[in-house]
Amino acid sequence: MSLGLAALATAPGLAIGSFLTVVAARVPAHRSIVRPGSACPSCSTEIAWHDNVPLLSYILLRGRCRHCSARIPLRYPLLELLTALLIGGSVLRFGLSLEALTAAVFCAVLVVLSAIDIEHRIVPNRIVLPAAGVVLALQLVREPSVEWPLAALAAAGALLLAALAYPKGLGMGDVKLALLLGAMLGSTVAVALGVGILAALVPAILLLVRHGAKARKMGIPFAPFLALGGVVALFAGDSLLDWYLGLGG
Repeated sequence: MSLGLAALATAPGLAIGSFLTVVAARVPAHRSIVRPGSACPSCSTEIAWHDNVPLLSYILLRGRCRHCSARIPLRYPLLELLTALLIGGSVLRFGLSLEALTAAVFCAVLVVLSAIDIEHRIVPNRIVLPAAGVVLALQLVREPSVEWPLAALAAAGALLLAALAYPKGLGMGDVKLALLLGAMLGSTVAVALGVGILAALVPAILLLVRHGAKARKMGIPFAPFLALGGVVALFAGDSLLDWYLGLGG
């Protein structure tokens, strides 16, 4: 039953993912996410509804605009697919519940923030702060506890100290993203931060090997790695935290 519900949830997940591609493209440019309608970025021709079906249209059009044959960036179907899988995973993990809804909102926000940070190297306040507030409110309704706000403040405080110590590596956007992570994950936000930092070390080391001392001046977008940590903690944080604490016992 849960698997069937999760599969059904991927359909609206694809639609949400399609909307997130619009958000990722327009919010950094301070454009409306409502109007005008979707158009080809190359020829500016408005995209017909039958060419705007999430994932399917990309496959049928072979990744090209129907009018000018310009290649459609691969990030569009990838964002749609990733969003659908995460929303389906949220339903599979938490069932039809408020927790699943909160997890789906959380995952969708992580996807769009990661896409924006990769392309523009920013984590927009217009997205991350309202999202943190919504997620915190949902968590407090679902399970009233000081765990959620305390974890949010602790995670943001930890990254704030790191950003002050290493301003070239971290920005205030990452601090605000940590606020969102803590609001959603509670005590397992430690897992998210740990996984995110470890994952970010891989490209950092590769840059250091390739460019030597010059790599210190080359920043990498950190939000996708924090998002990865957030997803890992969401679905497996309790198990990983128990495993880690068990090592000390």
